[in-house]
Amino acid sequence: MRQRKTVSAERNIRTNFAFYPPEEDQAAWGTTLESLERALRQAFPELTVEYRISGVHRLRVLDFEIELAPDVWIDGTAAMPRPEYAFVTLTDVTADEAAVFARWLRDSVVPAPHLVRFASSLAMANGEQDTWPLPAEGGVGEIVAELRRHLASVEGG
Repeated sequence: MRQRKTVSAERNIRTNFAFYPPEEDQAAWGTTLESLERALRQAFPELTVEYRISGVHRLRVLDFEIELAPDVWIDGTAAMPRPEYAFVTLTDVTADEAAVFARWLRDSVVPAPHLVRFASSLAMANGEQDTWPLPAEGGVGEIVAELRRHLASVEGG
């Protein structure tokens, strides 16, 4: 029997994905921009970084570009200006690309796997303000499935 593909799997939707610590514990990641930069440098040797002040919130942010896989580059921005506030946003990525990064973030940066939640710009553009928990277990496949479920929920299935 052939397995049917889902709409979100057939359409390689590009959107922005943002990753956050738990809402009730914004300091849960216990990281700084500098420690995130060090972790990025260890994991992604072809890293480009730049610190700047965000024009939107007047916060110091870390912009980065990494080679996720051969010839697959992604851009991101991280803000951790205070212990009670943190996020990492990936720009114009597919669920597959975001999942690889999310697994690295969950397994290599944050102190416990249940401390990552996410949202997408597609969801926000469709009125969805709630974040979703990133799967605390499993590999990239489980994370891809959850990111695609998220996208499908705001596309109408």
